[in-house]
Amino acid sequence: MFKFFRKKKYEEKSEISEEKSLKGLFEKFKEGLSKTKEKLSSALSQIFEVDKLIDLSTLEEVEETLILADLGVETTTALLEPIKKKVLQGEPLTTKQLKNYLKEEMLKFLIESESPFPPLGNPSVLLFLGVNGVGKTTTIAKIGKKLKENEYSIVLVAADTFRAAAIEQLKTLGEKISAPVVSLQEGADPGAVIFQGITYAQKNNIDVVLVDTAGRLHTKYNLMEELKKMVKVIHKLVPPSSQENILVLDATTGQNAISQAKHFCETIPVHSLIITKMDGTAKGGIALAVSHKFKIPIRFVGLGEKPEDLVPFDKKAFVSAILPD
Repeated sequence: MFKFFRKKKYEEKSEISEEKSLKGLFEKFKEGLSKTKEKLSSALSQIFEVDKLIDLSTLEEVEETLILADLGVETTTALLEPIKKKVLQGEPLTTKQLKNYLKEEMLKFLIESESPFPPLGNPSVLLFLGVNGVGKTTTIAKIGKKLKENEYSIVLVAADTFRAAAIEQLKTLGEKISAPVVSLQEGADPGAVIFQGITYAQKNNIDVVLVDTAGRLHTKYNLMEELKKMVKVIHKLVPPSSQENILVLDATTGQNAISQAKHFCETIPVHSLIITKMDGTAKGGIALAVSHKFKIPIRFVGLGEKPEDLVPFDKKAFVSAILPD
């Protein structure tokens, strides 16, 4: 699990509190991923109910189930191909061994970040990306609230200048979490807003700059190209190591999230993912598919509407939730 929110370096947690926290996280994932779990469990229960030797027809059933849970064809094939080869070679494998293998491989497929969150910098900059409707702006406010609770000073930057409503929404959320918001008028150059936001942070010794960007369709060339200009503006003021580009994806979109991730990754470096609305879908497998395909770590997942429902991603809790013992 990645290291995050470590402003309170002097606060050493006891082993008991760490264990309690981890237990709570497992329960949170179990509850939030119940729809995905039900979809997988109902389909796989008959396969794994009795420990018996597996054959190709068994693997075909598992394959179909995983694809329907939105792991996708590519990730599902990568998971099952080594097992298929063993079965074809006549190696005896049981359903219990298959289940253990799937859990181990899923853990390997989920990329973890070794870098701290937020990144080190004076200030550090978090650039949030995503299409319309993924919950990007509200996610920014939730992250901002968590940062403030861990004694980081923050500023929000309204770089979605295409809609006056987006600017007002960020201002309202900024008031709720008592965070300053840097903005310009509707139609202003997003790069100019970002420049003002970062220089404001530098002048006021603020730790983290959280930048909201327009909900751009990944198929809109001009809007995607504008992201490159934003990154250039940021790099004029802070080093690349102090910046993290975060792609926000909506789990309910299923395989469309793969297409979104592909286009954003082709435009600028995407350093991490936040996957929202995981609690509202049986397509939770998309988290595994995106992380595996693009080799990008998942920072947080949304398991509900409340700020505390945006939780740090833990791959062990995730795999245990969707494929329980």
